[in-house]
Amino acid sequence: MDVPLHWQLAKLLISVGVVLGLSVIAERVSPRVAGLLSGYPLGTAIALFFIGLELSPQFASDSAVHTLAGFTATLALGGGYLLAARGDGLKGVAQGTAGGLAAWLAASSLLTQVDFSRLGGTLTTLAAIIVFTWLYRRVPDVKATPKGGFSWPALALRAGLAAGIIFLITGLAHVVPSAWAGVMAAFPVTMYPFLVILHLTQGAAPVATVIKHYPAGLGSLLCYALVVSLTYASLGLWPGTLLGFAAATLWLLSWMRVQQWWAGRRS
Repeated sequence: MDVPLHWQLAKLLISVGVVLGLSVIAERVSPRVAGLLSGYPLGTAIALFFIGLELSPQFASDSAVHTLAGFTATLALGGGYLLAARGDGLKGVAQGTAGGLAAWLAASSLLTQVDFSRLGGTLTTLAAIIVFTWLYRRVPDVKATPKGGFSWPALALRAGLAAGIIFLITGLAHVVPSAWAGVMAAFPVTMYPFLVILHLTQGAAPVATVIKHYPAGLGSLLCYALVVSLTYASLGLWPGTLLGFAAATLWLLSWMRVQQWWAGRRS
């Protein structure tokens, strides 16, 4: 199927805008908050929506079932990046990227061999969230230093990475089974470019903080993918997307309220 030019432009503008927003939050608020918002259905929503638009809502719905389990591969990517990125600068980014992609590919290859149900995919990722949260318990929280603006090279890199990943995922969805399309839709489309930029400009320590808090934000992604898998084929793309965001937002607000309650109780 030939993809209209205006759809391609929409992918570009949306993906770039989301990555820039996350970068602003990390630099002006905190990497911790950015890590939580990285788990909000941003890149996944873009990927699944355009897969449904370019192929069919039913294919996107079937893919979303595997996306539920595919978030486990995303957690593996974060863990691989954290383990491999031993320094700052381009060398650290290259090491982290190699380690993260290797871990993601290994986990994805295993996940696509399983015929997941909605329940099975959700439980798989919930178990992974618990494991990775425990593994990251000793990672220190480091706040990024405000930079006061964006450079053109950084802007170009953000745009290129975000758009390239979106185009790759939605393009491959035309030639791969729904299981692989779903797992690819779980790829951290917005978080990975954000990690690269943060790593280049702030170093490895704030990146580790973002990765540490990423599992806590995955609940909203699970809610989104679950709702989309149930509604895309029956209600259509736009209603399914709106309901998915509503469920994701409700979960995120509830989770933040629980965190505030817990922090108040500890203090």
